[in-house]
Amino acid sequence: MSFVVVDFYPEEESLTYQLCRFLTEEGDSIKLMKCVIDQLEASQGLVDAKVKSFLMIFTGSFIFFMQGGFAMLCAGCVRKKNTHNTMLKNLLDACAAGVVYFCCGFALAFGGESTAAATTHTTTFMGTQDFFGMGKNVDLAFYFFHFNYATVAVTIVAGALAERCQMAAYLLYSCFMTGLVYPISVHAVWSVAGFLSYSNPNPLFGTGMLDFAGSAVIHITGGTTAIISTYLLGSRRGRFYHVHTGKPLLKPKAMPGHSVALQVLGAFILLFGWFGFNAGTSLLLPDNNPFRAQIASMCAINTFLSAGTAAMASLLVRLVKSKLQHGQALFYLRPAINGALTGLVSITASCATLDFWAAIVVGTVAGIIYPFASDFLLWIRIDDVVDAIPVHLVGGIWGALSVGLFSEPTRTWKVTGIGNPSSGASAGLVYGGGNLLACQIVGILCIILWTTITMGPLFFVLHRLDWFRSEPMNEIVGLDTDMTDRKLEHEDEDDDDVRGDYAHAYDEFRSKQKRKRVQLLESRNNAILSTLQEEEVPLSTAMATSSMSMSSSNRRQREDTRSVASAQSGDSVWV
Repeated sequence: MSFVVVDFYPEEESLTYQLCRFLTEEGDSIKLMKCVIDQLEASQGLVDAKVKSFLMIFTGSFIFFMQGGFAMLCAGCVRKKNTHNTMLKNLLDACAAGVVYFCCGFALAFGGESTAAATTHTTTFMGTQDFFGMGKNVDLAFYFFHFNYATVAVTIVAGALAERCQMAAYLLYSCFMTGLVYPISVHAVWSVAGFLSYSNPNPLFGTGMLDFAGSAVIHITGGTTAIISTYLLGSRRGRFYHVHTGKPLLKPKAMPGHSVALQVLGAFILLFGWFGFNAGTSLLLPDNNPFRAQIASMCAINTFLSAGTAAMASLLVRLVKSKLQHGQALFYLRPAINGALTGLVSITASCATLDFWAAIVVGTVAGIIYPFASDFLLWIRIDDVVDAIPVHLVGGIWGALSVGLFSEPTRTWKVTGIGNPSSGASAGLVYGGGNLLACQIVGILCIILWTTITMGPLFFVLHRLDWFRSEPMNEIVGLDTDMTDRKLEHEDEDDDDVRGDYAHAYDEFRSKQKRKRVQLLESRNNAILSTLQEEEVPLSTAMATSSMSMSSSNRRQREDTRSVASAQSGDSVWV
């Protein structure tokens, strides 16, 4: 039996031909066949690696496109006078996160990770190598995917601090979050050397924490940062307290966003990107895992089931509440949007390990708890413009817990490889397991504690130095006017809840200007009279000159009075 190696590339010999051609001369057909098969398998592995890299970049781009969703959602939830400022913050935090994560964030999260950790059984607090992407074994596609994770964690806080946070303080937060706080949480849960990781050679309680796509690592970290920062920053002017007396209002003043269309657009973009967020994470599983395609499909379906049921459950809760309070069932858009987002956050940790029925349960519970969490924030007077805290912190906690409650044994084994499909070593509480739930609780507490002890002091120092909150006048007229040297057009003035407050502040501002102008005119007139007296000009001429100056002053005062009266009557173009 003989084989003929055919060269399909006559101008350039194939690698297989080059490596196996000498066997054709020896006439050993068995060795030749084995050589060809080995080379074909190696070529297939190379092709698989290339396809995996492409898919990681492709799905990572889905995740980065979620930045557009967050930006549109924030823009729709703020008032028109703060739109420019909000958009700039969303753009800059993505840019800053990318640069800082490249410099040190990735190194602290995964630096030096190798199979050596599995053989030496080491557990580390953070990575210590591969800064500035300079490691020899850094998988750049893997880095790109995790960089997009980092941008999501950072931008969660943007909406919570909208309309009152200084730009410089926000950029400082973005860099600190991406460069230190978030990477340590990532290392603890997702690195092979992390003490909470299920891939650790000695996992916690024999199972480790399972956070498939980041309900805890990403969303609890971002949500905890949001509640700390909003508490120290304070509420928007007039939201919970009277702007002049400082007395608490009987109920929070509504400050609706200026565009419902942008809110819906942002929600759809986020839902679209979340499929890459959850399903794409299956690419991070080991290359020898034969279930990755099945896991990706399961993630996509569970993601939509949870989001859909959460949106309907949240809307139903608001319907019942409006019926009880107002005697009429009213449909509200925002509870449906944020309910869906809470469902997405909640399923992120468990999308690969739940059956379909469990995904529906997770979404339903998420949709129910969101309205109550949102109302609780108002009750304790925390002003969260986009409800980032109920969506990401509360939704993230519920999502991490749902892993320990509903994870199906076989599906969990396909993801983690711990135990065997029938042992239930990593099963949820519903299936008789308890260790996984214990790990989830420990992991949640550790992430909240770490985020609090790092982000808390930063925001406290910014607050004490008055570097955190914008100036009152900038908040009143809008943060956009502090960034652009132009008057903004505010067509929907009735939607501005602090227009009267601005008229009052504007009145005081113009009064100070008038007093300064009068003092200037008086000093000028005195100088004119003194000069005329020295030159012995007739008194009639001096009186005429002074009268002209006073007439000009009176004319300006009448114009200022009309401007202030117009502002107080609601006809002013200022907001």
